[in-house]
Amino acid sequence: MILALIGFIGLPLLVGLASGSLTASAVRDWYPSLIAPPGKPPNAVFAPMWTALYIAMGIAAWRTWRPVAVLGQRRALQLWGWQLLVNAAWTPAFFGLHSPALGLVVIVPMLVLIVLTARSFARIDRPAAWLLLPYLLWSGYATYLNAGFWWLNRV
Repeated sequence: MILALIGFIGLPLLVGLASGSLTASAVRDWYPSLIAPPGKPPNAVFAPMWTALYIAMGIAAWRTWRPVAVLGQRRALQLWGWQLLVNAAWTPAFFGLHSPALGLVVIVPMLVLIVLTARSFARIDRPAAWLLLPYLLWSGYATYLNAGFWWLNRV
């Protein structure tokens, strides 16, 4: 049981670490050259915030996985996997390709997948769904920032 929890938390953390590692130079060199939308937090906020969100995401998935053979469990965990995959694609799209437009194309479906995941988790374990709420809110804020970067820096 504890190994599964570690795995469910570790997977999103690895996704975040991999995405961050692949795009570190863009974060350092390209990103500061962009015109930022109002309300952009200091860069130091992003790593701790995403770390906390990835941990909550993992705990939520683990709570949904724990009951054995619950109706809708497989679908809920598939949605969780899909939203995590799309989450992993956002950083390379935005930072790796230096494309706020492509980042926006990725982050909007990610928001939809987060909502669908939270709804499916709620049918199995309400606290698991609530654990995804900060992730949904932060991702909504990230969508605003992404759209702002696109709008203010379009050529």
